[in-house]
Amino acid sequence: MVSPPIAASNPILCQMIRDRIFAAPDRRIPFVEFMELALYHPQQGYYATNRDQAGIQTDFLTSPHLSHDFGELLAVQFVDFWQTLDRPNPFTLVEMGAGQGLLVQDIVRYLHRHHFACFEALQYIIIEKSAGLIAAQQERLQPLIDRWGKLYWRSWDEILPESIVGCCFSNELVDAFPVHWIQVGADEDQIGEQDNWREQMSDQLQEVYVTVADGGSEPNCKDDEGDSDDPSMVKFSEVLGEPSSPKLKAYFDGLGIDLLSDRYLKPYRTEVNLAAKDWLRTVADRLQRGYLLTIDYGYPAHRYYSPTRNQGTLQCYYQHQHHSDPYQAIGRQDITAHVNFTALKQWGEQCGLQTVGLTQQGLFLMALGLGDRLTALSQPDPDLTVQTILQRRETLHALIDPNGLGNFGVLIQSKHLTAADLPKGLTVPPLF
Repeated sequence: MVSPPIAASNPILCQMIRDRIFAAPDRRIPFVEFMELALYHPQQGYYATNRDQAGIQTDFLTSPHLSHDFGELLAVQFVDFWQTLDRPNPFTLVEMGAGQGLLVQDIVRYLHRHHFACFEALQYIIIEKSAGLIAAQQERLQPLIDRWGKLYWRSWDEILPESIVGCCFSNELVDAFPVHWIQVGADEDQIGEQDNWREQMSDQLQEVYVTVADGGSEPNCKDDEGDSDDPSMVKFSEVLGEPSSPKLKAYFDGLGIDLLSDRYLKPYRTEVNLAAKDWLRTVADRLQRGYLLTIDYGYPAHRYYSPTRNQGTLQCYYQHQHHSDPYQAIGRQDITAHVNFTALKQWGEQCGLQTVGLTQQGLFLMALGLGDRLTALSQPDPDLTVQTILQRRETLHALIDPNGLGNFGVLIQSKHLTAADLPKGLTVPPLF
């Protein structure tokens, strides 16, 4: 199978990043700022220009893309939350990063059909950073808005502190937050002409900065016709420097991770997602009583920062192919990094959230009834063809595959629910 060619970068976005670099001290920006622009620039970033179903979905698939089952099983968990909260009205679901808006349709439809009392109490809020995605979601969901009327788009600034009773949740959101790229040690080509670099900096925590190669004379951001003669086209390169924030060292200290120790062969590169801490603080501030449900791929800290994981977890996705070069297809490919669930738990507790439990998506969905759905497929049903049954079975297995989506982490945190029963989705014992 031949891999699809990587698209040319967005030349307008490349020039904007170049201008940001030229305006910065030392003509360099931290990689986290580069990633922020590449993904979230309001007009030219990846999520602004790849907002329809034929865009992002051709780069990667999430659980909601496979079938309605994922959203329906989440709805089962939300009913359990609603009952634990003593059936509040309104019961607010806040979906953060709704993508193409698939989950809201599956959740609302299932509650309407099977748990009407919960449906009547429900109000649904979507929080989305990209204006382009908001427009696409509203277009897709207009029939639901017209029929139901309790679906809203809000920014965090529009939600009052301690006003939410219900559940804030996300699926594959935190992995897309811009990350700091950290390195200890260097390759020979990174040292260059800095003869004293190894002695002065090789035993210190360093951050990756993005700059313009050769002052901007070499093109790599081609336009759609492949024209690279325009001198405004620019090639980006990396330099190492001191961390841009003291929070980076504090992050590793808080986890008890010492990248400078002899356990780590140098060079060692990894990521730090400081944006997740600000996000948790915001969610905890708006939540009066209820839950935070986070589904994503990641590891606990000791696995994330394993000495053997010396290139980190950062990956780029384009048309279902993945690679590790964020300087290709700038603005036209997704860039992600795994989630550190230990940090999410620690930061949540600092923000007033209690850790309820951490499990795997496969176990979570089985506890919510996915096994019953598989069993039902073995019963005779004249309305289903053999092909349909096999396809359904394959889809359900994909959601719990331990080598794929089933290995995603599911973290449940709560606020002001210390005596609550264990959520239904955690009743199957976790493996980690």
